Amino acid sequence: MASLLPRVLRALEQFHATHPWDHNAHYHRQILRRLPRRFDSALDVGSGSGDLARLLASRAGAVHGIDIDPTIVARARELTAPAAPVTFTVGDVRKEMPPGRYDVITCVATVHHLPFSEALARFRQHLAPGGTLVVVGLYRPRSRTDRLIDAVAVPSNVAMALIKNRGRRSPRPTSMTAPTRPAAMTFADIVGDARHALPGVRLRRRLFWRYTLVWHQR
Repeated sequence: MASLLPRVLRALEQFHATHPWDHNAHYHRQILRRLPRRFDSALDVGSGSGDLARLLASRAGAVHGIDIDPTIVARARELTAPAAPVTFTVGDVRKEMPPGRYDVITCVATVHHLPFSEALARFRQHLAPGGTLVVVGLYRPRSRTDRLIDAVAVPSNVAMALIKNRGRRSPRPTSMTAPTRPAAMTFADIVGDARHALPGVRLRRRLFWRYTLVWHQR
């Protein structure tokens, strides 16, 4: 059994290399369900190729995306219609957040690149009264519950890859070309720090090695 596991993992890696799908984009519609039907302004932190920012623009008067990678920001601008109320800038939110306060702040698969508590404090500072913060983040599995979710996620991941790629080999989506890094914090650590920084925050584990964090500014 021990010798079989590495071969299974290698086979899965090869499969997903030829049948890639964007785990983060999978949660974009869930993010929209947690937001008002209309709002004035939104900030998408770690906006990547701009897929979520363009979705937010269907409800917002103005959307601003910020990402540290100039190549992916350039691609986001190319993919965005000139008339869309969306702008993108290259920037490092560890040093400076875009000025102003926003009705909605989103952050997908980015906060684990940042000092976690400091990032949440910055988001809170720039969230307008009555505004909503939604984070989709990654965590490091450690507990028995984490392992059980992982056990369900692996076959579900294969099924989703087949469905989204219609069983065919597919190129890697533009949204998946940005640099990545593994998560360092466990879900328990994330919950503890988030509850300290954002009283009343709601967190939930999700499939595909993600969690959601939702908080409303009073």
